[in-house]
Amino acid sequence: MTTGDAPLRLGTRKSLMATTQSQLVADALSQRTGHAVELVGVTTQGDVSKALLAQMGGTGVFVSALRDRLLDGEVDFAVHSLKDLPTGPAAGIALAATPRRDDPRDALCGPAKLADLPRGARVGTGSPRRVAQLRALRPDLEVVPIRGNADTRLGKVTSGELDAVVLAYAGLTRIGRLEEVAEVFEPEQMLPAPGQGSLALECRADRTDLVELLRAVDDAGTRAAVTAERTVLAVLEAGCSAPVGTYAVLNDEELHLTANVVSGDGTRQIRLTASGHPAEAERIGRDLARRMLDQGADQLMGEPT
Repeated sequence: MTTGDAPLRLGTRKSLMATTQSQLVADALSQRTGHAVELVGVTTQGDVSKALLAQMGGTGVFVSALRDRLLDGEVDFAVHSLKDLPTGPAAGIALAATPRRDDPRDALCGPAKLADLPRGARVGTGSPRRVAQLRALRPDLEVVPIRGNADTRLGKVTSGELDAVVLAYAGLTRIGRLEEVAEVFEPEQMLPAPGQGSLALECRADRTDLVELLRAVDDAGTRAAVTAERTVLAVLEAGCSAPVGTYAVLNDEELHLTANVVSGDGTRQIRLTASGHPAEAERIGRDLARRMLDQGADQLMGEPT
């Protein structure tokens, strides 16, 4: 494929966050392959519903409309936030590339660090994982369920409705809102969602030429890390509605994986680690998840937040 061919049609959600990260992918792909890329905006169920993500069924609500466009041939490939992807395979769809991961950590946005917020402060998040881990860190907080794009959530702090909100640091970086960040949580404090900070490029599985082209922006280290993280999620049979955190990092050709499940009230957690060669990422994640289940992770996940 060359610049003389028709532009590749990249399907993306229409939010500022989604179009920004999709444009980053489009620019990188064009630079590495010489192929023009144009963005095609798609409205998903998650964009039009006013329900909380967990109430909508968790993973998949931002994904299915984009996959439908792929299968119908209306777009050539799609870019997702990897943490939005269901862990199971999708018929006719290939996960062609996972570009180099951005910072996967969570960030507290507001006027003060977590330790300096007043007793009973109202902190907003739409993630049961963040709810549980916030309660483990500060049991006195009032954790308020919220949804909406980053601007909407940040606006609740500016207006005084909330004292702080927790958002993904990578997303804040992409939309240029790092000035709102009071504290970035280290994984020892708050484990990220599986795949957080990562993007996923999907196309039709029968487009082998396109699968090969998209590999130009694939990052092997990122793919190994997120494979281990998402395997934990798959074995636990959990999604966005479960308080599961995972984080894998590659050091000196060894993959180190940490995962936890926290009770809804934050008082109990199972936190385990494992390591091995990145080529065995799936096995590492599977074995760790089974150890967590042996210790009762399924019971903690079933408790209300």
